[in-house]
Amino acid sequence: MNKTYRAVLVGTGGIGDAHVRAVADTHGRVSLVAACDIDAARAKAFCDRHHIPGSHTDYATMLKVEQPDIVLIAAPPGLHADMSIAAMEAGAWVLCEKPLCASLAEFDRITAAEQKTGRRTACVFQMRFATSNLHVKSLLAAGKFGRPLVAVCNTLWYRDAAYYAVPWRGKWSTELGGPTMSQGIHTMDHLLDLLGDWTEVRAMADTLYHEIEVEDVSMALVKFANGSRASIVNSTLCPRQETYLRLDCERATVELTHLYAYKGENWKITPADASNSADMMAAWGKFPPDIGSTHGAQLNAMVANMDANTLPLTSGPEARRTLEFLTALYKSAYTGTVVARGSIQPGDSFYTAINGGLAPKRHKK
Repeated sequence: MNKTYRAVLVGTGGIGDAHVRAVADTHGRVSLVAACDIDAARAKAFCDRHHIPGSHTDYATMLKVEQPDIVLIAAPPGLHADMSIAAMEAGAWVLCEKPLCASLAEFDRITAAEQKTGRRTACVFQMRFATSNLHVKSLLAAGKFGRPLVAVCNTLWYRDAAYYAVPWRGKWSTELGGPTMSQGIHTMDHLLDLLGDWTEVRAMADTLYHEIEVEDVSMALVKFANGSRASIVNSTLCPRQETYLRLDCERATVELTHLYAYKGENWKITPADASNSADMMAAWGKFPPDIGSTHGAQLNAMVANMDANTLPLTSGPEARRTLEFLTALYKSAYTGTVVARGSIQPGDSFYTAINGGLAPKRHKK
């Protein structure tokens, strides 16, 4: 008989609702037994609305009282690393919102805690878990599209002054970065999921409009180990919002256009030679039952990992690869250098701080 895992949620802001839906998507495999927020009234209102039995204002107390199997972390980013480590030390596995932590040094602390406790921390990168993505990824790996050559990865979103008026946003110490870390991280991780290892990055990052510490736009050019090249734009300055991922391969262009989530209908393929692509199009058309890029899809995958005691996809080396890429993007932007994978090591200021202790250039309005 399958075990029902006890879960708790820390952070009852807007993203908390997505975690409640994710628990429901497990169809009884996970039971949400408590939620925690430093605002007692907000915690109680959230628990009442979702029929969650335990309401807490202190995270350590919740871990001790509830003894969860899973901790869902939706607190501000600056708290993620310490909360993840505390949860594992309390005996729980962790599904933590992005960004997982503030630096490679913090990530390595999380890894050390995993090794010590035997528990795992996975970052929420739900774009990887849609069934349509698994299908496209398998076709790409099988060479159905030919070699990937060129990619475009754009997160063109809009955030206004009210968004950044929330006290923890727009600051290096609490949000941990701008659209590179808080918005574009999803699409960049999705790109890495499809194209694999990156080898070098050259980038720029600036604060063009918002009155914030962190950047509000970043751009990068990337080389991949498979020989492909990619361009990336991350922005919170775009009134017409769009998330766009494009792979130009030898035999076809594959595109994904959406905003915050997608399903199979959001993908598009354009063959290079329509008269000689029947096999490719037949394979393309065999999409599995459509489960979108939801928190529920990822939580179900983690439950399977817990059942088998295996490594979740977005923990360990895969999660570190994405964080290392983001760190390299910032280092390239703030030092004006090309940054190679593997070059950021202990002793480098960018190993201990995602921005290396440097601030982006702010342009006057």
